[in-house]
Amino acid sequence: MTATELAPGSSRSIEQILADTQGLVDPALRSAARTLPDEMRTVMSYHFGWCDESGVATTTGGGKMIRAAATLLAGNAAGGANDKTVSAAVAMELVHNFSLMHDDVIDRDEFRRHRPTVWAVFGIPAAILVGDALLGLAYEVLNDAEMTANSYEAVRYLSQAVERMIFGQDADVRLESQTSAVKLRECVAMARAKTGALLGGACALGALSAGADGALVQQMRVFGEELGLAFQLVDDVLGIWGDPTRTGKPARSDLQSRKKSLPVVFAMNSGTRAAEELMTLYQIRRELSDVELNRAARLVDAAGGKEWAVSEAERLVQEALASLAGWNLNPAAVAELSALAARVCNRSS
Repeated sequence: MTATELAPGSSRSIEQILADTQGLVDPALRSAARTLPDEMRTVMSYHFGWCDESGVATTTGGGKMIRAAATLLAGNAAGGANDKTVSAAVAMELVHNFSLMHDDVIDRDEFRRHRPTVWAVFGIPAAILVGDALLGLAYEVLNDAEMTANSYEAVRYLSQAVERMIFGQDADVRLESQTSAVKLRECVAMARAKTGALLGGACALGALSAGADGALVQQMRVFGEELGLAFQLVDDVLGIWGDPTRTGKPARSDLQSRKKSLPVVFAMNSGTRAAEELMTLYQIRRELSDVELNRAARLVDAAGGKEWAVSEAERLVQEALASLAGWNLNPAAVAELSALAARVCNRSS
C-alpha cells in the first residue's frame, strides 16, 4: 500500500482506517528505531510492543495510532495524503510516545498497554533519555521529509504543539498539588494544552503536507485541538470507570492517585453534598481502600461529573466536525475523520 491509496472512493470502517495507518506508519517507526544505539533501540521497541524486555520479538502491539490516523486523514481531506504525510504521521507518533514515557515517570504509573511501563522495567533514566531520543527522531523525520519549500514551517508547527503539550503537562502537575479549589476552566485549559495541542498539530501537519494554504492548515489545527480535548474527557472517564482488562491500567487508578481529572473537577465544583464528601476523600493522605475508591467513583457520578464529561466530549466532536463545513475538502476523507471522531467518543481503552 502507498500513501496515495489512503483516499478510496468510499469511506473505510474505523477498524480499516486504523489498520491502514498501522501498515503505513509502523515500518517507518521501526526504521527510525534502527538509528538508535542497541540498548536504546531495545527500550523503544519494548515501549512500542515490538519485543519483550530482553529484546525477543513479540506481537503485543503498541498504541491505537489515533494521532497518526488524524494526520493522514487531514492530509487526505486537504488535498491528498502522500509520502510527506506519512512522515508527518511518524513524527507525531514519536512525539506522542516521548510524552507517554515521561508521563509514566511523572505519574509513577507502573502499567501501560497491559504490561509494565518502560521506567518500571528499565529504570527512570532510561525512560527519560529514550523519551528524549524519540523527540529528537521526530524532528529528524520531519526535516528529512522536506514537507514545504520552507522546511522551518513544518518544524514550527511541531514545536508549537510540543511546547503547548509540555505547558499543559506542567499545569497538570501543579494542579495535582494545588491545595485551593481547582476551577473547571483551569482544568479545561490544562487538558486543551496537554492533549489537544498534539492532535491539533497532527491535523495541521497533515494539511500542510498536502499543500493546503495557511487558513486551512489553521482550521485543521483547531479541529484537531477540539478533538483532542474530547479525547481527554473520554480518557478521564476511562481512568475512573474503565475496564482494566481493556485500558491496561488498574481500576480507579486516577482516583487512587488523586488526579484532578475533568469529571472530578466538575464534580468538586458542583456545590453538592457529593462534592463535599469527594473533596474529603481526596484529602486523605494514604492509599484509599477499594471501598473508598468505589465510593469516590459513585460521588463523582452523583455530582454529575461522568454525565457532563461524556456529553461535553460529544458536543466538542460535533462542533469540530461542523467547523469543517464550507471548506473545499475531500468528502470521503471528511467522512473518515468523522469516523475517527466517533471512535474518540466511543472507545473502551
